[in-house]
Amino acid sequence: MAIKLINIGFGNIVSAGRIVAIVSPESAPIKRVISEARERGILIDATYGRRTRAVIVADSGHIILSAVQPETVKHRLQTKESSAESGDSEQEKS
Repeated sequence: MAIKLINIGFGNIVSAGRIVAIVSPESAPIKRVISEARERGILIDATYGRRTRAVIVADSGHIILSAVQPETVKHRLQTKESSAESGDSEQEKS
């Protein structure tokens, strides 16, 4: 089973299998999650100084900030999954 990687902007890549949630950073609870992650040392800022547009929650508890819209990350994730599924079905035919 191959590891699926997702580009989250500016050449930063995350393992698709480790993503639990992709959320917008606008709500107060998410801002609190970001603040707590920063204090605990489990925040990964992949925005390169740009505005945070998506917050990615990993199964390890890490919080990843991205400058890419949540919809864009979702689309990239779905594209990877559908291409992997079609690749699996092609391998089964062989």
